[in-house]
Order: sequence, then C-alpha cells, then structure tokens
Amino acid sequence: MNIAEDYADLDERTQGIRLHDAAAFAGMRAAGRLAAEALDMLVPHVVPEALTIDLDEMVRNFVLDRGAVPATIFYRGYSHSSCISINHVVCHGIPGAKRLKDGDIVNIDVTVVVDGWHGDTSRMFLVGDVGVKARRLVDITWECLQRGIAAAKPGNTVGDIGYAIQSYAEAQRCSVVRDFCGHGLGRVFHDAPNIVHYGRPGRGAKLVPGMFFTIEPMINLGKYDVKLLDDGWTAVTRDRSLSAQFEHSIGITEDGCEVFTLSPAGLNNPPYF
Repeated sequence: MNIAEDYADLDERTQGIRLHDAAAFAGMRAAGRLAAEALDMLVPHVVPEALTIDLDEMVRNFVLDRGAVPATIFYRGYSHSSCISINHVVCHGIPGAKRLKDGDIVNIDVTVVVDGWHGDTSRMFLVGDVGVKARRLVDITWECLQRGIAAAKPGNTVGDIGYAIQSYAEAQRCSVVRDFCGHGLGRVFHDAPNIVHYGRPGRGAKLVPGMFFTIEPMINLGKYDVKLLDDGWTAVTRDRSLSAQFEHSIGITEDGCEVFTLSPAGLNNPPYF
C-alpha cells in the first residue's frame, strides 16, 4: 500500500487518529481471531521444562501454515514470532534456550498480519503449581484489562481507560507500569493513539466509533519502575517483583467496543482447562 492510501483514513477531528469502516472491522476480526487461536494452540505446551524457543517455533509454524505472517519477525531487528516474558520480565522477553519451571507465570505476546490487518494479543499462562501471590497478580491484571475495556466506549477518553485500570490496581496494592502503553493498530502495527494504563478521567483523546487500539496493562506486585536489559528488548522490574500482562485488540463501536482477540475456545483467563 502506498503512503497516500495508508493515510487516507486519517481524521482531523480525532487529532490524526485513523477511523475505520465496516470492512476494516471485518479485517480486524480475522486477524484477531488468528492471533487468539495461536495462543489457544499453546495451552497444552506451556508446561514445566518447555523451551521458550520451541513455543516460539510453534507460533511461527501455526501462523505461516494459515497463510498469515508473524508481525514481529524482522520488526526493528527482532527475529522471533512472539515475545515470552517470565516472572519479573515485564514485556518483550526474547524466546531462547530457557526452560519454563514449575511455578512460573508467563506472558506470551503474539501479533499476526492477515491480509494487511494486525491482530495483537497477549495472555498469561500458569506453569505447574503457581503460588498464591502470583495467581493473585494474574487475576488482578485480568480484572484491570476488563475494566479498561469497559471504559472503552464513545464519549469517554483515553484517560478514562487509564483511570479505570490504575484505580483498581492500586486499590489492590499493585502498581501500573508507566514505561509502556497500548497503541493504535490496523494496517499499521503501532499507531496513534497511545493508550496509557494510568491517568485521570476526562483527559486525553476522546473515543469515537472506528478507532482501533490495544489495551495491554502491565501490573507489578512491587514498584512500577522497569529497566531495559542489554539486549535492547527485554524489560524487567527494577525491584525484581513479579509482573503480569493481558492484551486485547479492540475497535470502538457506536455503543461500546468490539474485542477482536477473544479466544474462540473460551481460554481467556487462566488457568486454562
């Protein structure tokens, strides 16, 4: 697609945020479904002793076999089909020779491209016998995502989404990561608007039908400070506390929002049976 076509759907009323039509919603449904199916496929394989590089290979083969493309391969030099973030890794963990251990909590983040549309989602997995504190963090993070999605409706603002997430997380004595945020997407992987997961009601861009973006809160048991490792990708909590994340891609509709990346098998909230 040339630049003129790529930016034809920019709308001055929304500060340069793209608005999308019914055909675009259909494209995002297909992309979101495939991304969710890739995570569904992984459920029986995220077990103690599994190699993260093997899980990544499963994602790559699953996506390619269905005529789609993993969006992260070669994105800004990244060479894998997923990000796999374990325990105190906040996001962008790189698959490799590391084996999962009993008691780990793991976020797996997958983005696929189907006919030019991006489906972006991540989900927490519980590995073996997970402790009470870790399970509680995962449950809190899941609830943060649900509250963020509930606030994503016409007339509300980006700040309303952030406030819904932050107010709940902090009431549970957890913290919201500030260094990373959700983002617009569609035919572009990362686009306006930025969706920060903390904030004040009524602030930021107003939500209108046709907007596409991700909501992907990263919630820590300790402080919200993170640091980037020398590989240039992996972000970890500075205090080594556990971190969890869930992510959905959504579109704003006339009366709320549509979640494009719900699990077709109903495997949205762990533990998955």
